[in-house]
Amino acid sequence: MSKERRRELLAAYKEKKPRPGVFSVRCTATGQTWVQANPNLDTCKNGVWAALRFGAHPNKALQAEWNAHGADAFVLEEVEALEEKDLSGWELSSKLKSRERHWREAMGATAVAG
Repeated sequence: MSKERRRELLAAYKEKKPRPGVFSVRCTATGQTWVQANPNLDTCKNGVWAALRFGAHPNKALQAEWNAHGADAFVLEEVEALEEKDLSGWELSSKLKSRERHWREAMGATAVAG
């Protein structure tokens, strides 16, 4: 990769805005579902999967299911991406919490965070 192309990719990465929203983690072996809001949907899978792989996820029930069924039995899906671009930090946080509650109730899910 040329230095110029690398600079272009780095600049594009730095300019990219995070996509806030709600995601779910589902165990295909049991059908159990966990839901969580996140200020950046594009990076949430890495964090959740890393914690589960290391056996350090704060949600003990989710960690137990992961340990029992393995990584291949889990799917992370985007449930809803928020389109509100002009929300302040507090407004965004409030909106994310509200949407997480909505989707947990609608899907009969529990919280990812534990």
